[in-house]
Order: sequence, then structure tokens, then C-alpha cells
Amino acid sequence: MIDVRNISKSYGEIKALKSLSLHIKKGEFYSLLGPNGAGKTTCINLMGGLMLPDSGEIFLDGTDIKTIKKQTKTKIGIVPQEIALYSDLSARENLLFWAKIHRISAHGLNEKIDAVLNFMDLADRSNQAISSFSGGMKRRINIAAALVHNPDILFFDEPTVGIDPQSRAFIYSIFKALKDEGKTILYTSHYLEEVEKLSDRIGIIDHGEMIMEGSFEELKKKSGLKESISIRFANIDDKLIRLLKNTPLIRSSLALGGSFLNEKCVFIGNKRSEDLSQIVRLFADHAVLIRQIDIQPIDLEQVYLCLTKTIK
Repeated sequence: MIDVRNISKSYGEIKALKSLSLHIKKGEFYSLLGPNGAGKTTCINLMGGLMLPDSGEIFLDGTDIKTIKKQTKTKIGIVPQEIALYSDLSARENLLFWAKIHRISAHGLNEKIDAVLNFMDLADRSNQAISSFSGGMKRRINIAAALVHNPDILFFDEPTVGIDPQSRAFIYSIFKALKDEGKTILYTSHYLEEVEKLSDRIGIIDHGEMIMEGSFEELKKKSGLKESISIRFANIDDKLIRLLKNTPLIRSSLALGGSFLNEKCVFIGNKRSEDLSQIVRLFADHAVLIRQIDIQPIDLEQVYLCLTKTIK
């Protein structure tokens, strides 16, 4: 669907992107992560045809975006970081404006706008001025403006920044619904829990360069991080501690950085459910009374911090 091949972009002496390449498949939810200033917004602006790269190529459905026809650009919807709305106009009037920008036929237009407003749960506020809306509601209309022409490809650049958790949860449900519809989505966000749940693949960029790419599971594997299980148990004597430490199960955990004391152990392994059942069975076989079990899974934030620290 989208092929980005060795694109570079500079603003004066500042090199925003340096020979960046990525590929997004049709219907894929692809998240682009990186610190502020990494080049994420520049990448979206280039893929959306808002500017041209200094070098490299971008293809949309096999067509070079430099030669792309206007009607093909209607396949793209862009939700920028900043609110791109007229505050003195109503929600409906704003959507009518964006519909004209995208040259949507007047025939059936009101029905299309009604459908988008219903989808964003704002039908009852459609005739109120944007200036009266909360931050979360403005974000929802900002997204609606990118959906009014029903594009196949959506670019979301920090679409939930600065809003309350309830609004963010609602917008998250919108992303999920769009993904389920088969939309091709490029998404940037600092809310890594959302990224982890939604993304088919994730690209990590820094200083304008791609440093790592893959599914969450692939990135987790590349990070080398292991899930851990913390277990508290009744006090046992030194002889039993030595015996348990010499079992293959505990030895493998200790080799990966786990620990084993007389009332607590931290087990590190690769398969959480299988590991836990084996530990419980081992302790039961040796009459060790388990008092508490805490499972500590690996999340995307840990993986992201590990990978970016390794690269730097």
C-alpha cells in the first residue's frame, strides 16, 4: 500500500530524515515511535503529499506520490497534532468546509456528515461552535474532518495528546473500529499502551533514521528482555535452597538474572504460563508453601526504552 524508499528531508542545516525506508501493508496498523524531534511528523507530511522529500521516493499503491493525481489524494486522511478547526464555526460547518476541500459531491453530503458525527458520538453537538467544545471533543472533530471523505489511508500524528483519560479511551475505541474496517493506518503516539494493543507493526526512529522495526513480539525478542515471576514463600532452610537452586528450572532462571532467597525468588523465563505451572509443581513436590505470586510481564515501554538505550 505505502512504500517509502530512502527518503531524506532537511530544513536548512537540520536533517529531519536521513534515508528512511518503511513499508506499510494494506489494512495494517503501523505505529511510528521516537522522541520529540525524531522526524515522525515530517514523515507523515511527506507520505501525505503535503511536502516533497529532498531525495528518495514514496509510492502509494505503486504510484509515485510526486506524480499522484488529486483524486488519488482523496484516499488519504491526515489528523495533525494541532487542532485544524475553525473555532467560530460549528462542528457541522467545519466538516462541510473539509468536505469541500476534498471536493465531495453535495449529493448525499449531509448524510455522510451525519454518519461521521454519529460515529464520533457528537451528533447532539453538531450545531454548536467549536469554541464551546472541550479538548477531547475538539480532538474528535479533528478526527472526523479526516474521515468525512471516507479515505482508505489514515495518518494520525499524536491524536490524543493533552486530553483526559475518558476522551482518550473513547478515541482509542475509534482507532480499533477503523482498524477493524480494514483502514490502512500510520499512527504516532507517546501512549505506548495504546500502541502495543493496536499495532500490527512498530517502527522506532531517532534523529531521522529507522533504528528498529517489527511486531511487538519481534521487538521484545530483539530487546532481550525476559518476563519475570516474583514468588514469596514460607521460610525454608539452606539445604532445601541449595537443592532447589540445582534443579534445571531454577538454574536456567539464575543464568538469565533471576534470584533465589529463603523467602522469595524472582524467576525469569520465556514462557510465562508454562514456567509458572512448573514452578508451582516444583514447590509442591518439595512441600514449599507459596504465599504470594506476582507476574511482571514485559510491556512496550520497557522494550522501547531498552532498544533506544542500546542504540544510543
